[in-house]
Amino acid sequence: MKMMYGVNTIKKEKNMKVLIVVDMQNDFIFGSLGSDAAQAILPNVVKKVQDYQNNGYDIIRTFDTHYEDYMETYEGKCLPIPHCTYLNEGWYYPDELENLLYDAKAIHKSTYGYTDWKKYFKNAPEVIELCGICSEVCVITNALMLRSYYPETEIRVDSSCCAGLTPERHNAALEVMRSCNITII
Repeated sequence: MKMMYGVNTIKKEKNMKVLIVVDMQNDFIFGSLGSDAAQAILPNVVKKVQDYQNNGYDIIRTFDTHYEDYMETYEGKCLPIPHCTYLNEGWYYPDELENLLYDAKAIHKSTYGYTDWKKYFKNAPEVIELCGICSEVCVITNALMLRSYYPETEIRVDSSCCAGLTPERHNAALEVMRSCNITII
């Protein structure tokens, strides 16, 4: 069953860990912007999600969300490949993640980074870990925003659970994040 996703505020107190699964959508794994690297990390992401669930930690997932007018947007002119069109098959997460994340908090974003992280958490978590696609676009953008909003929070990115458009771009993104005091595991 497919459903509409909304944004919920996490209200737990301090001492919490949060996993943010970034854009693990069909179009980025198997579809118009899919890659072997994205397909290769899928089992790692599934395991990471299961580990967080088993430990009772919160999980948030983001959805790159575009509409039929995507090609008319600035991003569409720069990246003229339709993808993640709202409620099309490519917009959804693959079944193995969808089944795990069905009740997870969901964020729709129309561009690389979610701009309301500062309002999202009642209290800053002690650890925010990110995984997903694409390392050099949406993962890095969200990691850097989170680093700015939560300077005293450990921000982590699991490199074995991220993929870029190329290995070189993936590695370059990891180096930039590392230079901004984001822990790369």
